[in-house]
This record gives sequence, structure tokens and C-alpha cells, in this order.
Amino acid sequence: MRKINDRIYLGMISGTAGFVALTLIDVISSSMKISQRSYRTTAAGVWVASRRQAEKWPGQILGVMMNIGLSMIGGVAVVKMLTTFGRDKLVPKGLFFGATFGSIITAMLSGLSSNKVKPKDAWSNLSFMVSHFAFGLATIFTAAKIGDDTLFDTPPQNDYLKPTKQTTEQLKGPKSDDILYSDINPNLEGTTIM
Repeated sequence: MRKINDRIYLGMISGTAGFVALTLIDVISSSMKISQRSYRTTAAGVWVASRRQAEKWPGQILGVMMNIGLSMIGGVAVVKMLTTFGRDKLVPKGLFFGATFGSIITAMLSGLSSNKVKPKDAWSNLSFMVSHFAFGLATIFTAAKIGDDTLFDTPPQNDYLKPTKQTTEQLKGPKSDDILYSDINPNLEGTTIM
């Protein structure tokens, strides 16, 4: 499988995968009556005049579209986080991102005075948090697995010093008609010329 090397596109795909995980947990929670309102109904409540309108199919489509858009924004932020801080410790980073991003979005949706559908019970909000944990994990694992390795190379800390770690391209080795110069060994010992 060809990996994605565009950060924005990778963020959009990863955010969509996170949206699927969020929606799955949210649907299960709503069907088990743990949550009073689905997350898409809460999102639609910002733009419609009543709960009844938010629960009809145009309101549900509006809520899904808003969730996809917010999820893609979250996906781009996850890619930025991974390319800046590395692909290690994905579970804690995913849970951290899901909790913080989910808390901010839920607070924004519930805090708006125009939202007629905001849930006020603890179980619904806890359900939303579990959904956001799933969002964070799915988004971060998708970005880490389908993102091209060159996106995650660490830049040199100082441009004046020779790097102590090889980049992904150097580790892969030379292609035909390429000369591999070693940044670690300035005498070019142990390098290959093809």
C-alpha cells in the first residue's frame, strides 16, 4: 500500500477514521439508552431551532456533516502533533488528544446559547468522552500507520552540527545511479557508490 505524504490529506483521512469510531461508540451508547442524545443531534442543535428539527433526517445530516468537518480538523491537528513530537507512545497521545479535543468541542457545542439540544446529564457527557477517546485512538493510529515515514523524520536540532541520526531515505539505502554520502562519517568510509 502506498503511504500518504501530504499532511493535510493524511489529517483528513485520519480524522474520517476517527469520526467512524466516534459515531460507532455514540450509536451504541444511544441505542443502549446510556446517552440521552446522540452527538450528531447535539451538533445539529447549534443550527436548528428545536430538538424536533435536530432529530429529523435533515438535522441528522447536518449533525453528521459538522462532525465530519470537526473530525477532519482534529485529524490535521493529530498529524501536526505526530510530525512534531514523533510516533512513539500512540495510546497515551491518542487518549490525551481525544480527551482534550473532545472536551473543547463538547464545551463549545453545549456552551452556545443557541443550542437547543445540549445534554445536561452526566451519562450523556461521559458517553461523549468515551466516544472522543475512541476518536483520538482511531485518528492517531490511522495517521501513524498510513502516513509516509518521511513525514515523521526528526529535523536537526542545530543546522551547524552534523546529525547523529540518519533520515529515512539514508536508512533505505541508495537507488541506482545514486551516491550515498554519509553525514555521520565525513571521510565517506563505508559508503556505497552505485
